[in-house]
Amino acid sequence: MPAVADLSAHTPMMQQYLRLKAQHPECLLLFRMGDFYELFYEDAEKAARLLDLTLTTRGQSAGAPIPMAGIPFHALETYLGRLIRAGLAVAIAEQQGEPGAQKGPMERVVTRIVTPGTLVDAALLDERSDAPLVALFTRKGRTGVATLTLASGDFRLLVCDTAELEAQLERLRPAEVLVPEELPLPPVLETGRAPLRRLPGWQFDATIARRLLTAHFGVQDLAAFGVEVAHEPALAAAAALFEYVRQTQKSELAHVRTLRLERDDDYLWLDAATRRNLELTETLRGESAPTLFSTLDFTRTAMGARWLKHALHHPRRDPAAARERQAVIGTLIAQPRTFAAILERLDGLGDLERIAARIALGTVRPRELAALRTSLRRLPELRALLEPHREVPRLAALSDALAVPPEALSLLERTLADEPPTLVRDGGVIAPGFDAELDELRALQNDCGAFLLELEARERERTGIATLKVEYNKVHGFYIEVSKAHADKVPADYRRRQTMKNAERFLTPELKAFEDRALSAAERALARERFLYEDLVRQLLAWVPALQQAGRAAAELDGLSSLAQAAERYGYVAPEFAETPGLAIEGGRHPVVERQVETFVANDVRLDGETRRLLVITGPNMGGKSTFMRQTALIALLAYVGAWVPARRAVVGPLDAIYTRIGASDDLASGRSTFMVEMTEAAYIVHHASERSLVLMDEIGRGTSTFDGMALAWAIARQLHGKNRALTLFSTHYFELTRLAEELQACANVHVEAVEHEGRVVFLHSVREGPASRSYGIHVAALAGMPRAVLSQARRELARLEARAMEESRQPQLFACEPGEDLPPEPEPQRIEVLPAWLAPLADVDPRTLTLGEAIEWFERLRAALRAAENEAPRLTR
Repeated sequence: MPAVADLSAHTPMMQQYLRLKAQHPECLLLFRMGDFYELFYEDAEKAARLLDLTLTTRGQSAGAPIPMAGIPFHALETYLGRLIRAGLAVAIAEQQGEPGAQKGPMERVVTRIVTPGTLVDAALLDERSDAPLVALFTRKGRTGVATLTLASGDFRLLVCDTAELEAQLERLRPAEVLVPEELPLPPVLETGRAPLRRLPGWQFDATIARRLLTAHFGVQDLAAFGVEVAHEPALAAAAALFEYVRQTQKSELAHVRTLRLERDDDYLWLDAATRRNLELTETLRGESAPTLFSTLDFTRTAMGARWLKHALHHPRRDPAAARERQAVIGTLIAQPRTFAAILERLDGLGDLERIAARIALGTVRPRELAALRTSLRRLPELRALLEPHREVPRLAALSDALAVPPEALSLLERTLADEPPTLVRDGGVIAPGFDAELDELRALQNDCGAFLLELEARERERTGIATLKVEYNKVHGFYIEVSKAHADKVPADYRRRQTMKNAERFLTPELKAFEDRALSAAERALARERFLYEDLVRQLLAWVPALQQAGRAAAELDGLSSLAQAAERYGYVAPEFAETPGLAIEGGRHPVVERQVETFVANDVRLDGETRRLLVITGPNMGGKSTFMRQTALIALLAYVGAWVPARRAVVGPLDAIYTRIGASDDLASGRSTFMVEMTEAAYIVHHASERSLVLMDEIGRGTSTFDGMALAWAIARQLHGKNRALTLFSTHYFELTRLAEELQACANVHVEAVEHEGRVVFLHSVREGPASRSYGIHVAALAGMPRAVLSQARRELARLEARAMEESRQPQLFACEPGEDLPPEPEPQRIEVLPAWLAPLADVDPRTLTLGEAIEWFERLRAALRAAENEAPRLTR
């Protein structure tokens, strides 16, 4: 790219391009030239690779050929979508003024900048998913998070521990992330899952945010939104985010009407691993189905689908909110005729939330306004269906929110054509009869022939020339043709336009005026339509808040209707809420798995905080342990979402979080082995779970040696039981852990049943009290197709190991302790009073950020130090 310092060597056109490119160096610049958007230099080369365009050259500028690639202006959305999906930012420079109206090249101005987090175009957005823009600012171990979903105007702030950032980003699923230039990237942002933009650090300033936001919302301070000093990091993030969006959109954000402050205790806590393991909206393989969302999704609108996804990822911790939603579901199921009528009206609704946002940003299209008109006709019908059920608080609130002033519908019905085109430039957007000037211009286009015939008849009568003709051609325009034989009859007001061999062609003042009008009628009609359409959008701005409110209400009604359809179709029940921690489920089923198999075996589970809070689950692989654990968590989650649940009966006590440690995966990019990932996730749970948490632990300790793994699983189980006191499902293949039920007061054994028949294992998938009698691992290997020779050797080795275990059974047990004890007393170890100086920096290091190599290096140095200390002092107590 040529330097901008001296542009005199370049052509005027390229000077203009280079100046705009210098203002937006981080963007691909689409430079409008007639019917094409052109890209030059490095932008052209990059776009040619990404879009499979032909790379050409455009002459020379400053003595060098100019690489060039272009796309047709009418295909902009297609190509723009591909660039945005590649994570790029694109600046669009449009022509200003009329061709030939000014000397030199037409002026061009960047009218908008499109990035993955600032999409509002319907053609570029996934209509069933949100695409929030997220800004982050970290200070003293706390991270401020600001989020804005531009397509709906949803603006939120949150402050969290930096260690919890991964979970927050997994919940938010950002389309784009803004961070300060100097911020060291946490591992979660190094994965490249969302495009990253680094902005100057000075833009992240809480003082700037207060000034911007108070001016935008028209308030004296932000206290009305609950913003306090503790939220300064989030305000700093909001400053950068808000200004970034204003600059990219080149407009004020009139549809961003309020600021919501999220708190840690608003929602049931689900860490990143839990969201993945429970497959709420995406499978472990990254597919969209089968998931909890795909199973429950019967929504009729795109905004309803977005509401349902958000609800599944944001279960409210307050049972009162869940009960309100459950009451709506119950009412819909109990009123089948009303329910069917509601679904019918929801079918015709447009995406009110996003249409309102595009009205505010001035990017709404005619067909979207037509969809809005149809929706506004249906909203009163929806309200009428809800009104008889105002005794249900949530239905009453939704009915009130659906009220949109009738003036909005009246304006659209008067102004907008019945079937408008996609784009204003195509014409035919404004309804006939709305504007007299536009009707006249259209008449000139449509009735030109009739006018010429009428004028010809009048002029023949006036002049007495029976052969007089009024005609038109593209070269000379309109004219009156008179043969030379009747030249003496030509009136004085005729002005000669052209002399022919046998005729003369004339103009009259009336025909000249008509010509001026007719020849520019199409262009002027389009300009008039554009003016009237822009005025229509300006008038609709007054109703944007009401449209947003109605859109949110319609989305919630659609989402709850979807949950009601799932409950009715699948035989779900309304869960009950208890005052004390616990979980009692009768006939529980996995909502996703039961839809994928012919027969599903329902199971019970009972947990409470005093007598039964740790269940040790044993049984064979493929027996259903993981399914049983996940269905328990999903039933609890659905209860707090406000949905009905797949069970005969479910009673759920107060919960603050659901934690899962299920499956095996590595993180080689961060230098973490499968076992390191397993231990990291388990450590997080042990540090954070409370007596109101539901914990799922699956096969802890299998990534290391048998005794190491067994010891770790035993210790973690006891910690969760005694210290955390969490409601825990603990699946294991270590049969030795079943002894915990004899040692711990609130521990019990359950197992998934399987039987052996003619040398083959049959999985019954039912959960029964007590430990499993055997593991059936060799039988599972047989089902997997293991060679018979290998299976025979495995059976002989198993018999030898079991015989050896019987011989050693008289020796003290590995985990033996006195009955009734919770945690065995440990001897006080002798302390090393003075730590080596090289250990001091470790106090400021987050262990989760260490690579595997770094962790091993620290451990080896510590091990050497301990051995040296043991040589000089009594040995540490083991």
